[in-house]
Amino acid sequence: MPTITFNFEEKDKSPVTVEISKGEMILDVALDSNVNLHHNCGAVCACSTCHIYVEQGADALAEISDKEEDFVDRARSPKFNSRLACQCVLLQDQDLVVTVPDQSLIIGH
Repeated sequence: MPTITFNFEEKDKSPVTVEISKGEMILDVALDSNVNLHHNCGAVCACSTCHIYVEQGADALAEISDKEEDFVDRARSPKFNSRLACQCVLLQDQDLVVTVPDQSLIIGH
Protein backbone atom coordinates (compact mmCIF):
# COMPACT_ATOMS: atom_id res chain seq x y z
CA MET A 1 0.00 0.00 0.00
CA PRO A 2 1.31 3.48 -0.82
CA THR A 3 2.30 5.90 1.92
CA ILE A 4 2.21 9.64 2.36
CA THR A 5 4.85 11.46 4.35
CA PHE A 6 3.89 14.79 5.85
CA ASN A 7 6.88 17.07 6.44
CA PHE A 8 6.39 20.37 8.24
CA GLU A 9 7.88 23.84 7.87
CA GLU A 10 7.45 24.25 11.63
CA LYS A 11 10.77 23.07 13.04
CA ASP A 12 9.32 21.53 16.20
CA LYS A 13 7.23 19.00 14.26
CA SER A 14 8.57 15.62 13.15
CA PRO A 15 7.55 14.03 9.83
CA VAL A 16 4.52 11.73 9.87
CA THR A 17 4.24 8.77 7.47
CA VAL A 18 0.95 6.92 7.05
CA GLU A 19 -0.78 4.74 4.47
CA ILE A 20 -2.98 6.22 1.76
CA SER A 21 -5.30 4.33 -0.58
CA LYS A 22 -6.29 5.06 -4.15
CA GLY A 23 -9.30 7.36 -4.12
CA GLU A 24 -8.41 9.01 -0.82
CA MET A 25 -8.01 12.75 -0.45
CA ILE A 26 -4.83 14.07 1.18
CA LEU A 27 -6.85 16.29 3.52
CA ASP A 28 -8.86 13.32 4.83
CA VAL A 29 -5.72 11.28 5.41
CA ALA A 30 -4.09 14.21 7.24
CA LEU A 31 -7.07 14.72 9.54
CA ASP A 32 -7.43 10.97 10.21
CA SER A 33 -3.73 10.90 11.14
CA ASN A 34 -3.87 13.87 13.53
CA VAL A 35 -1.91 16.08 11.16
CA ASN A 36 -3.00 19.67 11.81
CA LEU A 37 -4.08 20.94 8.40
CA HIS A 38 -6.58 23.78 8.38
CA HIS A 39 -9.63 23.54 6.13
CA ASN A 40 -11.71 26.64 6.79
CA CYS A 41 -14.07 26.17 3.82
CA GLY A 42 -14.94 22.59 4.73
CA ALA A 43 -12.97 21.07 1.84
CA VAL A 44 -14.99 22.58 -1.01
CA CYS A 45 -12.15 24.45 -2.74
CA ALA A 46 -13.25 27.87 -1.53
CA CYS A 47 -10.17 28.99 0.43
CA SER A 48 -6.46 28.21 0.59
CA THR A 49 -5.98 27.13 4.21
CA CYS A 50 -5.23 23.49 3.30
CA HIS A 51 -2.36 24.60 1.06
CA ILE A 52 0.50 22.09 0.78
CA TYR A 53 3.61 21.55 -1.32
CA VAL A 54 3.69 18.23 -3.18
CA GLU A 55 7.36 17.22 -3.13
CA GLN A 56 6.98 13.72 -4.57
CA GLY A 57 4.19 11.87 -6.40
CA ALA A 58 2.34 14.76 -8.04
CA ASP A 59 1.77 12.68 -11.16
CA ALA A 60 -0.30 10.20 -9.09
CA LEU A 61 -2.80 12.91 -8.08
CA ALA A 62 -5.85 14.30 -9.85
CA GLU A 63 -4.89 17.24 -12.06
CA ILE A 64 -5.19 20.74 -10.71
CA SER A 65 -8.39 22.49 -11.80
CA ASP A 66 -8.67 26.15 -12.78
CA LYS A 67 -10.64 26.83 -9.59
CA GLU A 68 -7.99 25.19 -7.41
CA GLU A 69 -5.26 27.10 -9.22
CA ASP A 70 -7.08 30.38 -8.48
CA PHE A 71 -7.13 29.60 -4.76
CA VAL A 72 -3.53 28.35 -4.73
CA ASP A 73 -2.53 31.74 -6.12
CA ARG A 74 -4.12 33.30 -3.00
CA ALA A 75 -2.20 31.06 -0.58
CA ARG A 76 0.73 32.33 1.46
CA SER A 77 4.00 31.67 -0.37
CA PRO A 78 2.70 29.59 -3.31
CA LYS A 79 5.27 27.63 -5.32
CA PHE A 80 5.19 25.63 -8.55
CA ASN A 81 4.33 22.49 -6.54
CA SER A 82 1.54 24.07 -4.46
CA ARG A 83 -1.80 22.27 -4.20
CA LEU A 84 -4.86 22.28 -1.98
CA ALA A 85 -5.05 19.10 0.08
CA CYS A 86 -8.85 19.07 -0.31
CA GLN A 87 -8.44 18.64 -4.06
CA CYS A 88 -5.61 16.08 -4.09
CA VAL A 89 -7.05 12.61 -4.64
CA LEU A 90 -4.65 9.70 -5.13
CA LEU A 91 -5.32 8.09 -8.53
CA GLN A 92 -2.38 5.66 -8.69
CA ASP A 93 -0.60 3.47 -6.17
CA GLN A 94 2.40 5.67 -5.54
CA ASP A 95 4.08 7.06 -2.46
CA LEU A 96 3.65 10.77 -1.77
CA VAL A 97 5.72 13.31 0.10
CA VAL A 98 4.18 16.66 0.99
CA THR A 99 5.26 19.64 3.03
CA VAL A 100 2.73 21.42 5.22
CA PRO A 101 3.41 25.16 5.40
CA ASP A 102 3.48 26.83 8.81
CA GLN A 103 -0.13 26.63 10.03
CA SER A 104 0.40 28.69 13.18
CA LEU A 105 -0.76 31.97 11.63
CA ILE A 106 -4.02 30.59 10.19
CA ILE A 107 -7.17 31.18 12.20
CA GLY A 108 -9.82 28.51 11.89
CA HIS A 109 -10.32 24.75 12.06
